[in-house]
Amino acid sequence: NGVLRPSAGDIYLDGERLGSKNPDRSRLRRAVGLVFQDPDTQIIAGTVEAEVSFGPMNLRLPREEVRRRVDDAVENLQLEDFRTRPPHYLSGGEKKRVSIADVLAMEPEVLLFDEPTSALDPEMVGEVLDVMQSLASDGMTMLVVTHEMAFARDVSNHVVFMSEGVICEEGDPGQVFSNPVQQRTKEFLARFAKG
Repeated sequence: NGVLRPSAGDIYLDGERLGSKNPDRSRLRRAVGLVFQDPDTQIIAGTVEAEVSFGPMNLRLPREEVRRRVDDAVENLQLEDFRTRPPHYLSGGEKKRVSIADVLAMEPEVLLFDEPTSALDPEMVGEVLDVMQSLASDGMTMLVVTHEMAFARDVSNHVVFMSEGVICEEGDPGQVFSNPVQQRTKEFLARFAKG
């Protein structure tokens, strides 16, 4: 979404090529939401409500529209009881939910998740994956970098397996997980099956 500049290749959004050297960052940031791996690098405001309001306010939306988006995001992520609390004092899973609400309030077309369950305890992993499953069920387009193979298999409609920055295999989750073609993919999934 414009946080990093690509060193090669092209970026397409809804079939429109965005220049690699000078992409339309405002278009990218409106259309593509990014949930960082570490929510503490994303959260900047003093309360959950202020945090979730930040993005829509920067879009210069009318106050009523900001309120609607914040209310919807807070409700969807079950954060009603945390509205006035400082987000930095919440648990890892609660912070992750705040960072997702933060991005959802922008109403992006696409959500990018960078290792959304890293450093979370198993109960919090389940909560975050449930939120993402719900988003997928609602039709949200998501690009997820993850080591949660069961989640990737069960929720994805397209899987890309990468090793050392190179695409090894991609396709339908059923095919990639059940009948991988590449040896590197087979080796990785064998370890997943044992775990």
